[in-house]
Amino acid sequence: MATRSAPIASASTLVVGEVIDPDLLDDLQPFGRVGGHRRHGDSHSREDMVPPPIPRDRAGRLDLRLALRTTYRWQVQPKWSATMRELLEAYERLRAEGLVGRAVVTQIWGSAPRPEGAVLLASPTGKMAGSVSGGCVENAVVEEIRAAIERGTPKALEYGVTHERAWEFGLSCGGTISLFVEPTVRAEIVAAAGRREGSVVATVIGGAAPLGAALVYHESGARENLRVPPGLAETMAAGAADAITHLSSKSETIPTPNGEVRVLYEVFPRRPTLLIFGGVHIATALVTLARPLGFRTVVADGREAFLTPERFPDADELIVGWPDEVFARVGIDSATCICLLTHDPKFDEPAIEVALRSPAAYIGVIGSRKTQQIRRERLKEAGHSAEQIARLHGPIGLDLGGREPSEIALAILAEITATRYQGKITRGTKS
Repeated sequence: MATRSAPIASASTLVVGEVIDPDLLDDLQPFGRVGGHRRHGDSHSREDMVPPPIPRDRAGRLDLRLALRTTYRWQVQPKWSATMRELLEAYERLRAEGLVGRAVVTQIWGSAPRPEGAVLLASPTGKMAGSVSGGCVENAVVEEIRAAIERGTPKALEYGVTHERAWEFGLSCGGTISLFVEPTVRAEIVAAAGRREGSVVATVIGGAAPLGAALVYHESGARENLRVPPGLAETMAAGAADAITHLSSKSETIPTPNGEVRVLYEVFPRRPTLLIFGGVHIATALVTLARPLGFRTVVADGREAFLTPERFPDADELIVGWPDEVFARVGIDSATCICLLTHDPKFDEPAIEVALRSPAAYIGVIGSRKTQQIRRERLKEAGHSAEQIARLHGPIGLDLGGREPSEIALAILAEITATRYQGKITRGTKS
């Protein structure tokens, strides 16, 4: 099944009259007045800073003549940010054309819009993918990546703005971001992003240790030391183990006899699998919503007619079979989230039995509260412990009040997300 890839855009300002790739038109965003700053005496209201609509002709194409009559500059702005894992395909396309450098967010303060681990890739020609902020910081960062490629060495950077100018610079409410800019995408980063198993790449980004020295920590506990001094390696391994437990990238300062060392822990969690048993309407919506969250999606059903590519064009895998066959084929692990949606006891009941014996991170079953209560009593009588039965989420999903398939799918993914990250659900919870 084909995977969706990240957009590649040009970071340089486009001059009206240049040939523009039609595939990039949807990524074009007008960005303020020429120069990108308010004039002295301008109003500081949010309305004054709302960008104008993109001038298009009746066919929906960019109208260059109309654009020529405006005082706005046009910049290609990436629509979204991503970690290195989501940018792998974009990286391969950029690399096919030549050198590729990258910048990664190492720390944020205030309301910076991108988290630690967000990545921007760029080539010497200005093509880029990903994002490290919400606006024009990208242009400056691309220039820093170009400079890093030219000199062949990495560099730490920091950008910060006041609340008064935050929207102008894409830091929505003010904030500061620290970045680590590299002339290449290191082999250990590409390898970690490409493997299904979880790992952390811990990199020295400043201080009293070789810049760029790294340690790769695998979820199994195995490690690869790439130029990290032995004493520091033990501390970095402990920090990496903590980072992978919390599924989020972070940076920290480590004291050493030679001085402080700044380390980035870039986390590549085991890629989660969303296993959906039951090719129903909710399942189609679940697949659509789960992909942007990084899930590998598998839809299974014992009824072949329910599993057509036309119904599930975005699913990574479709499997016709009974629960025990499906679970054995998929290989349930601690990054698997199971949704049982058939509403048919001959499918749901054996699936629950298998799921409760697995290390799955989440097990959700469709059905009313009354059905769930009867089910729990039956599981207790069958010898399942209270701890095992408590793993069952049912009725499946948070109680958001929606009834449409897409609304139910949203509620399910919200509950899965809260479960994976130990989030606190404080309102609208089920009794």
